Amino acid sequence: MAHLPEPVQNLITALERLPGIGPKSASRLAFYLLSAQDDLCTQLANSLISIKSATGLCKICYNITLSDRETCEICSIPERNTGSICVVEEPLDVLAIERTGGFSGRYHVLHGVLSPIEGIGPDDINIRPLIQRVMNENIREVIIATNPSMEGDATALYIKQQLGPNIRITRLARGLPVGGDLEYADQNTLLRALAGRQEID
Repeated sequence: MAHLPEPVQNLITALERLPGIGPKSASRLAFYLLSAQDDLCTQLANSLISIKSATGLCKICYNITLSDRETCEICSIPERNTGSICVVEEPLDVLAIERTGGFSGRYHVLHGVLSPIEGIGPDDINIRPLIQRVMNENIREVIIATNPSMEGDATALYIKQQLGPNIRITRLARGLPVGGDLEYADQNTLLRALAGRQEID
């Protein structure tokens, strides 16, 4: 690549560190910003600064919230079902479930999954606070919504073992996506779809 002015190269290098952004995409974004109106660059810069300084984690569920608030918007809603906790890996998963409109309980964000290969153990994610919540609150069901991966399954199993038999623990169902074709589904997806089959109402 031709030598670029240092500020441009620094921006490209920074953008490349973002997930899903390769060298070409980073270069396109940098040159777009270079020719964009000043107010866009200023707004972007201010947003990047405030995303760290003005946000924090909810003291109850560890979801993202404003730094001057103890609890997030969801935990602050008294109408939410306090007897049901949905355990997710990341704050983005909360948004995905909330968009469905099908869950009225509260959440617990782990901020990761167990991964011995990467050296991530139970004390590196928010499993201990989850156990404490279940012990201290009147929780009737824990819905484990970790991703259907080896790490997600291992995390779900560990949580189940830690909570013991007196709490109802469920896992999100898995199966065929809407609009999907059987011929393109992998073996594990088909097996789980068969195992999770339901009566036709």
